[in-house]
Amino acid sequence: MTVYRGACHCGDVRIEVDTDEPLDPYFRCNCSLCSRKGALMGQAPRRALRIVAGLDALSVYRWNTMEAAHFFCRRCGIYTHHVMRGDTDFIGINMACVEGFDVFAVTNGVVGAGAKLSLVAGPGGEHADPGKT
Repeated sequence: MTVYRGACHCGDVRIEVDTDEPLDPYFRCNCSLCSRKGALMGQAPRRALRIVAGLDALSVYRWNTMEAAHFFCRRCGIYTHHVMRGDTDFIGINMACVEGFDVFAVTNGVVGAGAKLSLVAGPGGEHADPGKT
């Protein structure tokens, strides 16, 4: 097992991801929320995540279908992880929060198609087809 350790900026929220699987392929989502936060994300089974400190410091943001849950530190505002929409057996991890991981060294991050699922316009003005959400 590999244990990935991470934290928000202020250190109030600390997470561990304990998994045999790599967290890649790394991705960015182009939905209106994720494109604004600009995070490079990894993926892990939901059961692999442990909040080791700061459970009371976490806040959650849900929007659109209310299915995905984006967690962030209420003190420093840093997004640490999210429960994915649809495939709730997996979580997205903000790789910038993972100890020793250089997000600037990743040049092949996949861009997801979250904008197609969103009722809210992204920064580029793209909207989903409301009949398909």
